[in-house]
Amino acid sequence: MARFRAGVQLPPQHTSVAELRRAWRAADELGVNSIWLWDHFVPLYGAADGAHFESWSLLAAMAVETERAHIGVLVTGNPYRNPDLLADMARTIDHLSEGRVYLGIGAGWLERDHAAYGYRFGTTEERLAGLATSLPRIRARLDALVPGPAGDLPLLVGGGGERVTLRLVAEHADAWNTFGPVERFRHKNAVLDEHCAAVGRHPGEIERTVLLGGVAEIDQVDAYADAGATHFILAVGAPFDLSPVRRLLEATHG
Repeated sequence: MARFRAGVQLPPQHTSVAELRRAWRAADELGVNSIWLWDHFVPLYGAADGAHFESWSLLAAMAVETERAHIGVLVTGNPYRNPDLLADMARTIDHLSEGRVYLGIGAGWLERDHAAYGYRFGTTEERLAGLATSLPRIRARLDALVPGPAGDLPLLVGGGGERVTLRLVAEHADAWNTFGPVERFRHKNAVLDEHCAAVGRHPGEIERTVLLGGVAEIDQVDAYADAGATHFILAVGAPFDLSPVRRLLEATHG
């Protein structure tokens, strides 16, 4: 039995759809527990005008081309889609995947994304307020849809803001994602536990995922686990060499 869960994020930039399809099929066959995309409209690094693809459209294709891994977007930018529509999209793709979708969401942070597609960027406080409004709407829409999700469809919230974001995680999320280094993760994890206590929720109800900061952090799996992480995700960009993911699987499933 695996000690922890291991996943891979495949950034949909500087690549082709054919290459992405090969990568997610290979990751699924490798035995990862989760496969993720990201939600941006422009490349985050490399050539600013390079190839890039939209995440939720790709996720629908991933749903029918994989069989084992849970799949999701790490994480959806809340300002980019109506929350009721997003819930319906996630529910529909959950049926395509036979119940393997995470609905990952965050407040949004990249101003270039907003500007490129005509969304108002606003302030951090405004974006967080938007997320706070969207989360209960997503839950309500998921409950109202006929048919409902095919699986559990866990709601994952990404971010590390201690005053607002982690409180929203405690109030609404089934899973949480942030990043390191280890001592930062340990601190944020403890703050989340405090918010859980304040809202009367058992902290064990929330899955703790971490987006590793590169291949070097594979060797820190035990330290992250000691800090509270249970699900480790490694980003691997094009051309999608999955050999580091094999290392992560060995570290988490040994």
